[in-house]
Parts: sequence; structure tokens; C-alpha cells
Amino acid sequence: MSGKESGRGGIGSLGELLVEFVCTGKDGHNRRAAPYVGPFASGAPGIFIDQAARVGARAIFSGAVGDDAFGDVLRARFDEAGVSNTLIRTVPGVPTGSAFVSYNTDGSRDFVFNIAHSAASHFPGDADAIETLRGFGLAAFHISGSTLGDPAMAKAALGICRALHEAGVAISFDPNIRKELLTDPSYMETVRALLAISTFVLPSAEDAEVLFPGEDFATFSGRLLGGGARYVVLKRGEKGCIGVERQGAAEAFDAHEVEVVDPTGAGDCFCATFVALVTSGNFSFSEALRRANAAGALAVGRIGPMEGNSTLVEIEAFLESRP
Repeated sequence: MSGKESGRGGIGSLGELLVEFVCTGKDGHNRRAAPYVGPFASGAPGIFIDQAARVGARAIFSGAVGDDAFGDVLRARFDEAGVSNTLIRTVPGVPTGSAFVSYNTDGSRDFVFNIAHSAASHFPGDADAIETLRGFGLAAFHISGSTLGDPAMAKAALGICRALHEAGVAISFDPNIRKELLTDPSYMETVRALLAISTFVLPSAEDAEVLFPGEDFATFSGRLLGGGARYVVLKRGEKGCIGVERQGAAEAFDAHEVEVVDPTGAGDCFCATFVALVTSGNFSFSEALRRANAAGALAVGRIGPMEGNSTLVEIEAFLESRP
């Protein structure tokens, strides 16, 4: 076991906070009556910040919940993990965001979201919020493409990222492309604007097919590194991951063979572990990527998008147990 900890570099994020309900049957596409389990704390950026805190980072999140039981679920989750609630707003009279997911036998998923008309879209994004984030001592600030589907949310998120980038904070970006939004020019304009200012670029294989069609990893990662990124990591699901850093280090890890119970959130968990460990200064690029790969494997083993999030001790124990 390494014995290292992720250090005290501040990690921040913003975006939608949701509770999620998971259908216990398959192939119903959220159209057939079936039992659902939940509420589970969720939202891609929320999963990220929960995991960052669990591997030891000081963590802060800008988000919003309703004044209801589901909002209590999210607040309790972050309190348990040690995420600062300074910028988590409670919006009276508006429900907490929600998501319903139904899995299919081919591995695909169908979602029904309530984000734009919920408290999730009311996260603090004004000058005071930016000042609070700057004062937190951030080493990195993460944005997920899942937050960019609503134009108002996307505009606020991009404004905060630009302000923090200008203040010297490393921007971490998981494109998390929503293919149903590709016909909206403003959506892809925001994605490209974030790519241009990101220190960490963390696409999935599906994201790469959309963003860099016909290009292999060496080609598009080289261009991103030349344009200002320091780390480019490709999440490849059951094929593992591959990454490079500007200084020349390159690494690839095969996926761990584990039982997949619920894959939602695994990519967010991967990103958080990698960013938190790299920015801590206590882990090399290769060490951080290896642990991120393990964290992603642990994340799929339990029902609920945050329920498979893990501590650094749990990640190290998992790695020690593998051949």
C-alpha cells in the first residue's frame, strides 16, 4: 500500500445536483411499470466532487437543491464526504432535480431528467460565487458536459471557468457529450471554448468519436497538448484507459475484470480520482492514472451513481488484491 494521501489542494466543481432512481427491470425504457430503487445522490459533477473529497482533496461545489427531502439526501451525502456547502443553495418552492434510469440488456441506458425546471439550474454563478471559489485555494476546477445542455447553465458555467482560468486555476473538462444536443450550435461552441482553456481533457471513447472523428488518440491528444492542455486521458470503458502528459509521459492500463452492477458515474469517479491525485503533488502521472482506473472499476460494483465511490485506502486495497 502506498500510504500516500492526496494532499490539500482545493478541487471545485459546479452544476446539476440530482437524486436518481434506478429501475430494477431491464428493457422497459422508463415506459413500463416496474419497481425503482432510490433516491440516490447523483448528477455527474456531484459524483465527481464526492469522489474528489473521498480521496482526500479539499472540495467545494456550486450547486442548488430544493427545500425538500431529496435536497436533504444530497446535503447529507456531501456533509458525509466533507464537501464544503458554502455554495450549495436551497431554492424554496422548486423541487430538487431528478433522474430516472432504465437499463437495457445490451448495456444501453434510457434516462428521464428533470434539470432545467428544477433547483439544479439555480447554482450560484455570480461574481460573489467566483470570488468564493478563488478564495478557496483551488488547484483545479472541474466541469462536465452534462451541465451544458441548458443554455443558461452553460453560459454561467463557461463564465466561471473562464474567470478561474484567468486567475491561474487549472480547468478540468469531461466533455460527456450529449448527442441529442449536437444540433444546437451554442452547445458545441461551449464545448470547444472549454477545450481551449482546459488543463485536463478527459473524454470517453464515445466523446472522442464526436469531437475528433477519424483521428486516433496520438493525433488528437498531440493537438490538445500543443494547444495548452497538460493532460489528455481517454476513458475506454471495458478497454481501460490511455493517457499522455505534456512533459512526454504516456501510460495505458487495461480495465479490471469486475462485475458490472451499475456503470453510471464510473467515468466521473475516474476523472475525480485522477485530477485530485495529480494536483496533490504526491502522485506521478502514472500513479494517479492507475488509481483512477481502479476507482472506475470499483464504481460499477454497486447500485447508485455515487454508491461505488471509494476512498484512497479502498483503492489501494483493491489494487493490492489484483494479480
